[in-house]
Amino acid sequence: MIRSAFLLAVLAAAPLSQAATALSTVSERSGFQSTGRYDEVIALCAAFQKAYPKQVKCVDFGRTPEERPMKALIVSASGAFTPQEAKRQGLPVTLIQGGIHAGEIDGKDAGFLALREVLDGQLAKGALEKQVLVFVPVFNVDGHERFGKWNRPNQRGPVEMGWRTTAQNFNLNRDYVKADAPEMQAMLGLVNAWDPLTYVDLHVTDGAKFQHDVSIQVEPVYSGDPEFRKAGLALRTGVIADIARQGSMPQSYYMSFAKTDDPMSGFVDSVSDPRFSTGYFQLRNRMALLVETHSWKDYPTRVRVTHNTVISILEQVAKHGKAWQQAAFAADARAAKLADAKVALTYRTTDKTQMVDFQGYEYTRAPSNVSGMLMTRYDEAKPQVWRVPLREEVVPDLEVNAPRAGYIVPAAHAAMVAEKLKLHGIAFRKLDKAIEGAKVETFRADKATFGATSFEGHQRLTLEGKWRDEARTVTRGSLFVPIAQPKARLVMAMLEPQAPDSLAGWGMFNTAYERKEYMEEYVAEDVAREQMAADPKVAEEFQRKLDTDPAFAKNPHARLEFFAKRHSSWDERYNLYPVMRTNVAL
Repeated sequence: MIRSAFLLAVLAAAPLSQAATALSTVSERSGFQSTGRYDEVIALCAAFQKAYPKQVKCVDFGRTPEERPMKALIVSASGAFTPQEAKRQGLPVTLIQGGIHAGEIDGKDAGFLALREVLDGQLAKGALEKQVLVFVPVFNVDGHERFGKWNRPNQRGPVEMGWRTTAQNFNLNRDYVKADAPEMQAMLGLVNAWDPLTYVDLHVTDGAKFQHDVSIQVEPVYSGDPEFRKAGLALRTGVIADIARQGSMPQSYYMSFAKTDDPMSGFVDSVSDPRFSTGYFQLRNRMALLVETHSWKDYPTRVRVTHNTVISILEQVAKHGKAWQQAAFAADARAAKLADAKVALTYRTTDKTQMVDFQGYEYTRAPSNVSGMLMTRYDEAKPQVWRVPLREEVVPDLEVNAPRAGYIVPAAHAAMVAEKLKLHGIAFRKLDKAIEGAKVETFRADKATFGATSFEGHQRLTLEGKWRDEARTVTRGSLFVPIAQPKARLVMAMLEPQAPDSLAGWGMFNTAYERKEYMEEYVAEDVAREQMAADPKVAEEFQRKLDTDPAFAKNPHARLEFFAKRHSSWDERYNLYPVMRTNVAL
């Protein structure tokens, strides 16, 4: 670590050539104390294209709500400046994205430095001949320009930085599936066009003070296609080994304590939900690599570690990208045959524990006279090895069988769902005629729980229930979404009602779980008596429920609803998930 830090300091202090100065950043020229504004990104994108016209193309791939261009640099030593040409040449694509949380801006400055060195032939020699690099210096552009000191109070440097969320206050790293933000919609367009084998998401973590400087997390390792996990594990292992040789102290898990502020609680590895980059790309049978440098390291250190990681990724893809690409294509083919197979929608970490040595600092824990909480304070002058538990055995949790043919989205909801499917490049077709009495599966919620507060602009919904066979009319204009396609896992993540980031989970069908028609109590009283008089079995069932369910017996509304549900006025669509499954392709 000391050697690498020294080299970076020497680089920052050394005079730059005129050509290098034109391609250097404010950060580099400041000794990695500051970072530039977005106009620097715009200028550097053009400058790199001018300096390397045969290797770099500067493109706009979207515009932000505040009308700023979203810039990407397409970098290729073989002239593959279009997705079609990259595909024709069989080149794997590496998409490296900085500034999704624009206060965590190490990736922008590290990426530009690494790019110049690679193009100059100083590092990762020959790597650009074996892949196409798509570099997005700043994803959250509007957030980047909400610039100021202390935007990241837990972070050491740079002097000023951008903001975590977009101008519309979206957290882009919660938006991969629902894709509400215009920025995410633009990014998905870029992803659909280039189909990157490896998507790299550059961050800075918060957390306690310790010696480790970065975590490298990759999926698929625990999730997704089982065979393709071998490629994800190989990428993670290779990058960790590379940067460890350069002095870093990487870990393969997110270094957040199992219990907040308690070092001895240890760590728990896990699989992120699809709202996050690492949870999303495994659903497309592609690799996502999450880089989390440690916020308590100073900015020069964090830029160095990120720079070294970027170089390692390019070298790893250059060495193994062709084989990993074929493994990804094989995963595509297997996904297209998932019909009726058991598929995990969520994962959990077991209680299996191993004790590990973790490089921390001496610390004390005592009640605060300010907050009254038990507070941990670290002494960075006194390194200490912590012997702590690590749980890293991850297994499937909620599993469902894929539909045999696909999903049907009724015409009433087709426009909204079609727009979301298009954003992800998912295949579907619109039905040009109605189907009476179609044999389908429907999902009626036994329990629907709305989120208590808004989250990312949505009232979340949790459903309990199961699929059941039923005959229903499929209206003209409905959508058929086949399961037989490479993104089958993503289809299920979006349309299975109990998936954590499904459209239902994000509250996009909440009206289906809102009761609209009611029977007045005095009417329900009469209806109840009529039903019990007409059918003694109803009276027996009501009495049995009174005797065995104390909560029911104490709830007047539940008692009346018992009878209202048996009346012809009851809304049969209430709590019915407005998406069906079918065993027959339509």
